[in-house]
Amino acid sequence: MKTLGRIGLGVLALVLVVLVGLMVWEPFFARQGEAPQTSRAYTAEIVRDEFGVPHIYGKTDADVAYGVAVAHAQDDFFTLQDVVAMSRGRYGAIAGEDGAQVDFLYHLLDARGVADRNWPQVPADTRALFDAYAAGLNDYAQAHPGEIKLANLFPVHGKDIAAGFALRQPLFFGLGSVIGPLVSGEPLTPEHGPKIPGATRQPAIGDAPPIMDERPAAAKPVASRVNTPVALGEEAAMSGSNAFAVAPAKAGGPTTLISNAHQPWRGGVAWYELVVESGEGWHYAGATFPGSPYPFLGHNEHLGWTNTVNTPDMVDVYQLVLDDSGTRYRLDGKWVPLEHETVTLPVKLGPLVLPIRKDIWRSVHGPVIKNDKGAFAVRYGGIGQLGQLDAYYRLNKAKTYDEWRTILSRMAIPSTNFIYGDEAGNIAYIYNASIPDRPATLDGKPIDWRGILPGDDSRLIWQRSVPFDSLPQYKDPASGWLFNSNNTPFIAAGPGSDLSPDSVPPEMGVELKMTNRARRAWKLMSDAPLLDRENLARIKYDTAYESAGYIAHMMADVAALRPRTREMQAAQALMLQWDGSEDNVGRADALALLMIKPFMASSYNNVPWPDAGEELKRSADHLMRVFGRLDPPMSELLRLRQPVGPYAVDLPLDGGSDTLRASTLWDIDPDGKLSVKHGDSFIQWVEWLPGQRVSSRSIEPYGAATTRPDNPHYSDQATLFIQHRLKPVHFWRDDVIANAHSRLVVSSAR
Repeated sequence: MKTLGRIGLGVLALVLVVLVGLMVWEPFFARQGEAPQTSRAYTAEIVRDEFGVPHIYGKTDADVAYGVAVAHAQDDFFTLQDVVAMSRGRYGAIAGEDGAQVDFLYHLLDARGVADRNWPQVPADTRALFDAYAAGLNDYAQAHPGEIKLANLFPVHGKDIAAGFALRQPLFFGLGSVIGPLVSGEPLTPEHGPKIPGATRQPAIGDAPPIMDERPAAAKPVASRVNTPVALGEEAAMSGSNAFAVAPAKAGGPTTLISNAHQPWRGGVAWYELVVESGEGWHYAGATFPGSPYPFLGHNEHLGWTNTVNTPDMVDVYQLVLDDSGTRYRLDGKWVPLEHETVTLPVKLGPLVLPIRKDIWRSVHGPVIKNDKGAFAVRYGGIGQLGQLDAYYRLNKAKTYDEWRTILSRMAIPSTNFIYGDEAGNIAYIYNASIPDRPATLDGKPIDWRGILPGDDSRLIWQRSVPFDSLPQYKDPASGWLFNSNNTPFIAAGPGSDLSPDSVPPEMGVELKMTNRARRAWKLMSDAPLLDRENLARIKYDTAYESAGYIAHMMADVAALRPRTREMQAAQALMLQWDGSEDNVGRADALALLMIKPFMASSYNNVPWPDAGEELKRSADHLMRVFGRLDPPMSELLRLRQPVGPYAVDLPLDGGSDTLRASTLWDIDPDGKLSVKHGDSFIQWVEWLPGQRVSSRSIEPYGAATTRPDNPHYSDQATLFIQHRLKPVHFWRDDVIANAHSRLVVSSAR
């Protein structure tokens, strides 16, 4: 018995050792963090205005970057740590299985290797900016150890921040929607991502130009999107943005630029507003993502720009021929070894962190994914490059259109549309994308770049992007205005000013799709004799749907239903009375809001067309369960919520999943109401009047400190946001000081 007892105790001790090991192994196993190797000290002043927006000043640009990190950490160190963990391949230790999938992508795309290889070529002043930003994060972490989520996450280096750029950027043009099916072993069909539009031409509807039909064929199989968190930006990329630029004559005086990029309201790609100014000439107001030392959009004294996601054909897939060992692939008649490494992914499960081993394969084409159908290599625009680190920084400091365009012409930023305005009255739209320069034929035969390519012919492995001048772009169109709402670039400037789709070759894969937002913007802007503040605001906050595309198909399907129950007959009758707007006025607005989202998702994501009867029943059942009626005011259903702490808010919202006033994605809360989490986010309205200093206004859904419930700036912009109101941007130093609510000087610990 004593022996059995000793054995039992030994087994228990062994189990305890294993459990303790699974609790603590990951921080010690992870690559040791490295601080920037510099003896430089940084000093920045952080001045916060009445809404808590930080205005960061420094003698040098690096001082300002240090201050950007500290200011952002003061407001949202919670999210910054998530982004740092992603940038170091350790997110699974925080976010479990979802985080481990991000870490798998980190290794598959070789994000750290891309950063290491490119870092020496990054200009010294840009490296200094990233190192200063890393130093700011390190100093904040050291001063606030009680806020740290993951042991040994800090210190970080500028190269860690750069690796985060390498990880996230490709997902904005749809790489995840190609990798996802390959990882899961599903057939890579035309429905997976941007490679195949899956649509046919249809005639003009009403006053709109010819467009692509957005309804996919019902018989096609479901596409499986890669299951990665919104923090990586993919769901954001699929959900839309708006941008408007108006020339002085059309605007009635000022050059006007409206930024309306739709992003998640929380997480790693949620906008963070700031103003920066240094003694070295860096002066910019706009917004950034967690993990960046500079704004990604906004304006300086002379010019500004905003972005919308575009989806050209940036990804090619090759099927490899492997030998019997599975470690070599055939290329030009020779066997070439696959690059291989085995990585350990941390997966948090309760108090434990499980080590999961995964094989990573690469060929000369790019990352390789093996499944039960074979081995597939993926190659994408901008692969292995990191010139965007410097390009965004230089764009921040550009002074003229020619200088700004020259920076873009490097094609260092792999994708996203740029819509531009400046003090000289210029407006422009550049369909920016590092589209692969693909040959149209091989051995005299056309190449099907939209299908799976043979991986054994090196002539199909393109090496460069198309020339910058071949991209669709506009400068000062006769119409006096430009817009984009994630639609084809060939509908952007109105009748007589739009480019022709025939202006680019089909192998470039420039999208031809339209969104409801695009239809509405094109129509409203074309019809307006003057695009002044009043008319532009009416357009920006428009809540209507055009009777075209997926909306027209959906309503036709609802009309064709033959419901058998009184409840469904009542729901059908109410839906057919819908006035086509999500303005919180019509009786059917709430029902339509619930109905539309699956049809929009089908159109955007190229998945099977929903069954109208099933969707009508689902929507009606939800309203009856929550409200006991089919026609509650939509404002009671659709809510803006910051639910925690003394500054909690619960406010009504308007707009729909694809309206210019966008309430795009939501969670269904326990009370059955919809808590919006994505849509209109950071909005900035910029004006340059002749002879006057630039001025701008802005708004966000919550406030500057979205993860600090005890901070008054947790939700202090919410009421203005739901009222379609903007607050002033204090761009100029004298205005900042006059409206300062706090001033703080921060210095590095060196």
